[in-house]
Amino acid sequence: MQVRLNELIAPSFYSVHRSLDDYTHIWLCGGRGSTKSSFISIEIILGIMRNPDANAVVLRKVGAYLRDSVLSQLIWAVEKLNVGDMWEIKASVPEMIYKKTGQKILFRGADKPQKLKSTKVTKGYIRYVWYEELDEFHGMKEIRSINQSMLRGGEKFTVFYSYNPPQNRRNWVNREIQKRRKDTLVHKSTYLDVPREWLGEQFFLEAEYLKKLHPTQYNHEYLGEVTGTGGEVFDNLEIRRITDDEIQGFDNVKCGIDFGFASDPFVYVVCYLHNDVLFIFGEIYAAGMTNFRAAEEIYRYGYPERLIICDSAEPKSINDLRGYGLRVRGARKGPDSIEYGIRFLQGLRKIVIDSERCKNTAREFSEYELERDKNGEFKAEYPDKNNHSIDAVRYALEEYITNKRARIINRKELNV
Repeated sequence: MQVRLNELIAPSFYSVHRSLDDYTHIWLCGGRGSTKSSFISIEIILGIMRNPDANAVVLRKVGAYLRDSVLSQLIWAVEKLNVGDMWEIKASVPEMIYKKTGQKILFRGADKPQKLKSTKVTKGYIRYVWYEELDEFHGMKEIRSINQSMLRGGEKFTVFYSYNPPQNRRNWVNREIQKRRKDTLVHKSTYLDVPREWLGEQFFLEAEYLKKLHPTQYNHEYLGEVTGTGGEVFDNLEIRRITDDEIQGFDNVKCGIDFGFASDPFVYVVCYLHNDVLFIFGEIYAAGMTNFRAAEEIYRYGYPERLIICDSAEPKSINDLRGYGLRVRGARKGPDSIEYGIRFLQGLRKIVIDSERCKNTAREFSEYELERDKNGEFKAEYPDKNNHSIDAVRYALEEYITNKRARIINRKELNV
């Protein structure tokens, strides 16, 4: 290899290169043209060629994108390092093999994470793992599950996470980097850190044009800033630990259920509303749960004596739960009940969600956004997906929502 690294790695990554052995998890966030993927591909090729026991697995959420993105990026790396003749490339698999030792770079889609458990290498161990377009994955639970399958049988591991920060401040990726671990390095880069000739003059002209025309989009796309989409439904959230002392004072607890359908989860929530502040401090959230098991979990969890308002679209499930001794009834849905319910929640002074007891509820409320139409404009209706906890909360608070709606209607009729 007759190539100097500073000819392939942007100056902003020099410190990361020097620190690789000090960390296991390397989070590289940045805007368009920041060359973070180029940096990772160079490091993986060099790492495998220098460590005879090292192999790599490169992942994207959707396997169909592997060849045109990460495989192409790693082929670029071997060519830039002038070692292309030392590597066998199987584009149809896809797979890359270091001819001298048989070490491999495997490419996997995480469309079905359970299948990743069978990922094995015949020589050495998987030292390098690369998650490209990290924000496409479904959350840290999925990432942890994959890491548990990959990070075995070796002493040193390096896991790269590359992504453009999602606009939504509450997206799981943006929340996760706020949690600092001693074995984790978080690094941010932009195209402004890259030698101009690497990207070409046209790249900079396009960036400057967008900066003048749409500064917010420029800040997100090119600078990798978390700007917010403008489509967040709930801007009144507070995600934190609700103390046991606070819960002791909750004297009128409300409970709601959204029944699961096929792969959708069964959701049971426990909440308390006082002085225009909603506290959500309990959840059961599981797919494939039978009604009998759901009743067992509710009795185990607590508040089984409370009236539980359920999705009225499931009368059989309601009868089942009633047969198991729970006080349940269906929600009294009416015209525009979803819209009224969400607007009621938006109008609260604050929605406090327990960060430990209600992780799924916190995720759903945080990531719930309006969808865009083909012209890029926000649609008027609220999306009916990834909102199971939100529905359960609406049912739990039906009494409050119905009373407020009635007062609004009366005022309109009286022209008040």
